[in-house]
Amino acid sequence: MTAPRTAEASPPMTAPQAPGEAGTPGRSRGAAGPEDGAGTLFLGVRHHGPGSARAVRGALEARRPAVVLIEGPPEADALLALAGDDGMRPPVALLAHAVDDPGRAAFWPFAEFSPEWVAIRWALGHGAAVRFIDLPAAHTLAAAADPTWGDGEEDEADQGLRIDPIAELARTAGYDDPERWWEDVVELRGAADPVAPFGALADAMGALRETYGHGGHARDLIREAYMRIQLRAARKEFGDDAVAVVCGAWHVPALLGRTTATADRALLKGLPKVKTEMTWVPWTHRRLARRSGYGAGIDAPGWYGHLFAAPDRPVERWMTKVAGLLRAEDTMVSSAHVIEAVRLAETLAAMRGRPLAGLGETTDAVRAVMCDGSDLRLDLVRDRLVVGDVLGEVPAAAPAVPLQRDLTRLQRSLRLRPEAQERELELDLRKENDAARSRMLHRLTLLSVGWGTPVAGRGSTGTFRESWRLLWEPELHVRVAEAGVWGTTVESAATAKAEARALEATTLADVTALAEQCLLGGLGAALPVVMTALADRAALDTDVAHLAQALPALARSLRYGDVRATDTAALGEVAAGLAERICVGLPPACTGLDTDAAVEMRGHLDGVHGALQLLPDHAELTGRWAGVLRGLADRDSVPGTIRGRAARLLLDEGGLDEDEAARLMGLALSPGTPPADAAAWIEGFVGGASGGGMLLVHDERLLALVDTWLTGVTADAFTDVLPLLRRTFSAYEPGVRRTLGELVARGPSAASGRTETGLPGFGAGLDDERADGVLPVLALILGDIDMAGADR
Repeated sequence: MTAPRTAEASPPMTAPQAPGEAGTPGRSRGAAGPEDGAGTLFLGVRHHGPGSARAVRGALEARRPAVVLIEGPPEADALLALAGDDGMRPPVALLAHAVDDPGRAAFWPFAEFSPEWVAIRWALGHGAAVRFIDLPAAHTLAAAADPTWGDGEEDEADQGLRIDPIAELARTAGYDDPERWWEDVVELRGAADPVAPFGALADAMGALRETYGHGGHARDLIREAYMRIQLRAARKEFGDDAVAVVCGAWHVPALLGRTTATADRALLKGLPKVKTEMTWVPWTHRRLARRSGYGAGIDAPGWYGHLFAAPDRPVERWMTKVAGLLRAEDTMVSSAHVIEAVRLAETLAAMRGRPLAGLGETTDAVRAVMCDGSDLRLDLVRDRLVVGDVLGEVPAAAPAVPLQRDLTRLQRSLRLRPEAQERELELDLRKENDAARSRMLHRLTLLSVGWGTPVAGRGSTGTFRESWRLLWEPELHVRVAEAGVWGTTVESAATAKAEARALEATTLADVTALAEQCLLGGLGAALPVVMTALADRAALDTDVAHLAQALPALARSLRYGDVRATDTAALGEVAAGLAERICVGLPPACTGLDTDAAVEMRGHLDGVHGALQLLPDHAELTGRWAGVLRGLADRDSVPGTIRGRAARLLLDEGGLDEDEAARLMGLALSPGTPPADAAAWIEGFVGGASGGGMLLVHDERLLALVDTWLTGVTADAFTDVLPLLRRTFSAYEPGVRRTLGELVARGPSAASGRTETGLPGFGAGLDDERADGVLPVLALILGDIDMAGADR
């Protein structure tokens, strides 16, 4: 069984496929197989190996033991019957967590092609007893946080001695790729003699244990001592001939070694222990893959699953799957491509001396024949098929914390199933079911259960639209267990956590963000506590930057009353008070700022400006805000980026006419202004993605001012202002940059004031005669209309 992996960090005692066993006094004589006719049946496997799984099934069929002992946590024995439930579909995992600290957790994953899963299913289907015999999870989870577990100095010294037994055997056989060696000797071999690999592997592991001892995993001495104790008890109860053991191949020599029960119990004496709970949870193929970060994973779970499930012709069936995927992605793949890819894969296998085309050969053939040498298409095959998006299922009878049961109920009632593949969800909050989905997702976000992430929607920007990116990962079950301390339902847990966070919040921005979350999640019961904390923080906080940072979240929250039927009257009073204080305190706060502080304050300026438009009855506030902006635009002591931004906001809102904007730019770009300050003013006025490029395109006076200033900057000063100017203009769309270049290349307009020269490709001014020629055509298209009023 794979060793556990904690939800936060690797526990001190992990031993996935790498060795971690005690050295034996001498080399074992091989695993006792069915052909021995007597003794315990030891089936040393590689976790998640389809070849091992087929061989285990064959060996169990041949011996038919009365009890099957499996490497895994014994607390899960009571859950083994659920593995035979019709609602259980691997990949799944056993999840153990500490009752007092749910974040301290470990997983034991099973795939359909895992030898342990095959052994469990065989035992349940044939009336045999089945038990887990690894060290209890109570000790494993305690070890993850107990500094007294083991000898730290010994562990540090062992780090450089840890070996991978598969890699060592592959190197000895002359292979540079352990995966390829394992495929050749196990996965791609026929099933004529399912027992032969177990004896050979036991001998090989015995030789490695004789050479390397415990292989750098000294703590696994304890695990193997516990296994031997459980093995003795099973032999005593059922007899030697009636016992089968399925465990990692590296453990077999240690289990065959001659030790005493007294010595084994001595190793277990005084182990740390915590109270634990255990259940089944869905797992995914991605979490079985090494690249997902799970230490005991495999590179290609989708490929291994195919090898295990394919009754015959695995290469042909695999190529057909690949062709189906590529066709679904609008890639032309014919039957001839499939035939040629199979031939090429088999030829490559023959040239490389392999018993059957493996993943390497099939991948090379797919790249050459179906993907035309494109790694982009091949990456799609790797992602969807070689790894895959399979998500397991567990039956409703599986034990779970109350919060998990409530979440499952909500997922079913709202028709929002967890999926292993990332997808986007568009919600219309005017619809009852979509509004309920939104509330659930926001509540889970507050509980740190990150199933969904809000994203910018592609459709309407109205407040009745929401877009989410959903991805369910197995680790979220641990997050749900952690959140269970707040309540038994999603709503009650989110409410309790919101109230606790409101009391603990240290900044005004934290409380305003929390208020927004409560409104989004429909947590009306938490609002009184949150609003009290918000009013207290707002009254005590005198930092204008903090006030400006908090106002946008409050303003957004005030809009939710329209679509969520939420009473936001108290929130409106707090927001209006913050706005008043910002209008008073912002001008002096913008004086004497350095470059970084000015850039940050400019962001606050944008946020406040947008927030004021959302406040109810904002006309009076908007008038005061316009006066604040005008004062900032005219004050020389204010940094250029803020003065420029204030002028631009006034221009956009109609508080500044174009002539006055040109005058302010002329002053900012006058020869007496330091080049760096002038460049900062330009950045504030036309920088970023705020439409500044189009403003310069349509008002050549402003463009001429910028051009004249830029050509007059000295060489030394130009080097200093170039990075800021590049940041300003690089944010423009390519088409805008191209048009600006054409306008500058054409030179200044001869017209005084506004240009009469059209844009490139258009005539200068309006040609009335040619315009009148269009009217008859419009009459034909639009029908009988009054052309006399067309100019209106």
